[in-house]
Amino acid sequence: MFDQITEIFMQYGIWGLFGLAFLDSFILPVPPFFLQIGMSLIEPEAALRYATIAFTGSILGAPIGYMLGKWLGKPLLHKILPAKWTDAATAMFEKNGDGAVLIGAFTPIPFKFFTVLSGVFGYSLPKLMLFAILGRGLKFFLIGILFYLYGKHAKVLLDEYLEVSVLGVGVIVGIGWFIWNRRKKQKAS
Repeated sequence: MFDQITEIFMQYGIWGLFGLAFLDSFILPVPPFFLQIGMSLIEPEAALRYATIAFTGSILGAPIGYMLGKWLGKPLLHKILPAKWTDAATAMFEKNGDGAVLIGAFTPIPFKFFTVLSGVFGYSLPKLMLFAILGRGLKFFLIGILFYLYGKHAKVLLDEYLEVSVLGVGVIVGIGWFIWNRRKKQKAS
C-alpha cells in the first residue's frame, strides 16, 4: 500500500511530495519521507530542496489535523469512551504532550496521530507548531543533508543505520525535552 500511494504522488514530482507531506499531517497513513528518499535518490543534488518542500507541506497541514481533532475528535471520543478515560487521557496529554509531539514529529509514526490527538486533548496549537517545526525539520533536513552530502550512497547508510539513527536522535530529543521541561519546572518554583 505504501509503495502504491508513494508511486501515485511521485508522478507529480515536487507537488506530489508537498501534497503527500501536507496530507500526512491529517489524513494519509503514508509518511512522506519515503517519497523524499526516493526523489533524493534520483536527484541527490536537489535533496535539500525536497527536504524544504516536505517540511513546508507537513507544517502547513499540522493545523488542519489539530482542527479536525478539536472539532470532530472530542465528540466522537466522548461517544465511544467513558468520560473518566477521556479525562485521564486529556490530563496525561497535558502533562506529557510536549515530549509526545516532539518525539512523534521526528519518528516514522504518521504525523497525523499527533496533530489530531493534540486537537482532541486541547493541547496548545502554538506548542504543536513549535515542536512540529523542530521535529519535522530535524527529520526532513537530516535526510536531505545525508543525500546532499553522500549522494546515492546515503540510501545505503539509511538502510543500514536508519533504525539506530532514529533511536539515537529520538533519545537525544527525549533527553533535550526532559532537560528543558525540568528547567521550566525549576523556574516556576
